[in-house]
Amino acid sequence: MTSDCIISTHDLNLWYGGKHALQSVTMKIPKNKVTALIGPSGCGKSTLLRCFNRLNDLIDSVKITGGILFDGQDIQAPGTDVVALRKKVGMVFQKPNPFPKSIRENVAYGPRIHGITDRYALDRIVEESLRHAALWDEVKDRLDDSALGLSGGQQQRLCIARTLAVEPDVILMDEPCSALDPIATAKIENLIDLLKREYTVIIVTHNMQQAARVSDFTGFMYLGRLVECGQTKQIFEHPADELTENYITGRFG
Repeated sequence: MTSDCIISTHDLNLWYGGKHALQSVTMKIPKNKVTALIGPSGCGKSTLLRCFNRLNDLIDSVKITGGILFDGQDIQAPGTDVVALRKKVGMVFQKPNPFPKSIRENVAYGPRIHGITDRYALDRIVEESLRHAALWDEVKDRLDDSALGLSGGQQQRLCIARTLAVEPDVILMDEPCSALDPIATAKIENLIDLLKREYTVIIVTHNMQQAARVSDFTGFMYLGRLVECGQTKQIFEHPADELTENYITGRFG
């Protein structure tokens, strides 16, 4: 995998109490690419994703060893500004979770939290973020309507716009299409392809066809281990490990 990476882990281990959920995971995430994490349910995909912006800190009894570097900095070092980290490494969840506010206020929320109060600056951020999320043309005439009135696919793109509004470097997506219909899923997949021009995207997906369509690199996980990671074409067509081949060909999972 390329050395031009934005996130890397070395011998990363994580326990939930007595459960060893991640086992010696070492990998590199390349800049301005889409990396997919695939594997059966419970294999550690989402747990690994949440390590990258320290969301696992919010869970009791978590213990982590090993290294996680973002832009060469150890994100677990004492004194790390976790709020600043989560600004740079944004998260889009499985189920769309817009705030019960207007479309405008959903997108402006993050910049306001980070100290931007000028109305014109906020309006510019709202428009740019919605354009980047391929939603502007659909909502520009109803920015003050409730975000809860949007369709599921529109809500998910709004959540992506909300993430973009604080200018992240990395966007984490945890099963972003699992609650969406095929048409909305196609729009999110097209959006992911556009986003990698300016951002690094890491997506957890149970849908192997989706991983093959949208990602440049793929990591296959099984029982908390990263079995292999490489270019998506190589992983799907010429996997190095028999376990990967068995999963991709549907022999288990």
